[in-house]
Amino acid sequence: MPKVGMEPIRRQQLIDATMATIDEAGLADSTIMQIAGRAGVSAGIISHYFGGKDGLLEATMRYILGDLGASVARRRQALGNSDARTHLYAIVEGNFDRSQISRAVMKTWLAFWTTSMHKPSLQRLQRVNDRRLYSNICYQFRKHMTPTQARSAARGLAAIIDGLWLRGALAPEKFDISDAVALACRYVDEQLYGNSRR
Repeated sequence: MPKVGMEPIRRQQLIDATMATIDEAGLADSTIMQIAGRAGVSAGIISHYFGGKDGLLEATMRYILGDLGASVARRRQALGNSDARTHLYAIVEGNFDRSQISRAVMKTWLAFWTTSMHKPSLQRLQRVNDRRLYSNICYQFRKHMTPTQARSAARGLAAIIDGLWLRGALAPEKFDISDAVALACRYVDEQLYGNSRR
């Protein structure tokens, strides 16, 4: 977690430089010097405010997760008191928002997931993100299902979102976002209404 006091503009420059460097070189081959040079700051600034590359990756992921949360919230707020299906669609669409599918952001996500298996602070951040997604999905399914059914449906939808996103990130061809969203939304319909709505 970055220390308090860094100017927001400077912080944003470092986050953008981190994503660009990971996109270009991968996390393992990205150095503090490369990131600092791209951001136009000294390497000492990164060490002082972030404690090194892991701290900078955590701050970058918090920024990306903030974008993700905002993209879902915007869609859901526009819905008001709509039905569960519409809210679930909004959650799906938010997870495939433009802020989450640029090449640099996707590579940063992949680096984060890999690194989080070995770094407790990143693992905690990943766990919070997973629980938030699962909880939001489960809450909507609970409006139409028993608790057990809702938990199962929520696990399935979360896995589909992650799986489609991962396949898109790893695919050499262009990521078809509309197809990914349609597949996940079809799962929502099948869970809520059976196979009668396609």
